[in-house]
Amino acid sequence: MNSVLVVVAPEAALYRDALMTLGAVIGMYGATPPKVLSPWEACEWTLPDADEGASAVIADAVEGIDVDWALLPAEGRRKKLLVADMDSTIIGCECIDELADFAGRKAEISAITERAMRGELDFEAALTERVAMLKSLPVAALQECFDARVKLNPGARTLVQTMKAHGARTALVSGGFTFFTSRVAALAGFDLDRANTLVDDGVFLTGEVARPVLGREAKLAALLEESANRPADALAIGDGANDLAMIEAAGLGLAYRAKPIVAAQADAKIDFTTLETALFFQGYRRPEFVSA
Repeated sequence: MNSVLVVVAPEAALYRDALMTLGAVIGMYGATPPKVLSPWEACEWTLPDADEGASAVIADAVEGIDVDWALLPAEGRRKKLLVADMDSTIIGCECIDELADFAGRKAEISAITERAMRGELDFEAALTERVAMLKSLPVAALQECFDARVKLNPGARTLVQTMKAHGARTALVSGGFTFFTSRVAALAGFDLDRANTLVDDGVFLTGEVARPVLGREAKLAALLEESANRPADALAIGDGANDLAMIEAAGLGLAYRAKPIVAAQADAKIDFTTLETALFFQGYRRPEFVSA
């Protein structure tokens, strides 16, 4: 089976450096001439003779060059389902940490979030502990937080809209909160969103999260359900340990500026470029991108 090597660079100079470096090593895998996906930004080669050691050779070749790359099967690249994490993936913050700032407890809550995302703590227990610290925060603070702190990451809307325009279903699945996922889903254009629900008394948060808690296994379940148990047809993307099960199960599992435990298990990483790179990895050319 043919493999495809895709390289995406954040600037033209790095693109040139990567092509010059890779040109010296990928010939051993029968590389075809590069196909340009976006001039001076993204290209791909077909590697008919890629073997199990090819990824390590490529990684060594581009070490120190800040480009994103993926070596993937040539068949079935365009996925029919996108399942994306929200916090620090589709948006640039952790909503619970920003809410904690409104409650005057950001430092202690952020520390727990970081450990949970690295896989050092049980997700449900860590979420329960952090939400308890938000008790008596006014419900109005949620909208204030959203308006002031929540922004889509570069390329998020283009990723969602392009896949939808080409027939894919898109799901935002978060261990965060429905208050935020519903609004972020609308901004980016996701078909659906799933998350946890903060309990309130109409004026203040009670410090409780509704059960059952959506975590690692629930994200995997969402992937399987939405793909009709054909996870090979899905792209899953996230950054934290609770995203790992869905990333490992998906036909294309991507780590976006992720914790080490996730980056080590994903099919490919996006560390230097935008979420649009998930489209290049699927073989989309920039003229096919949709953002409206």
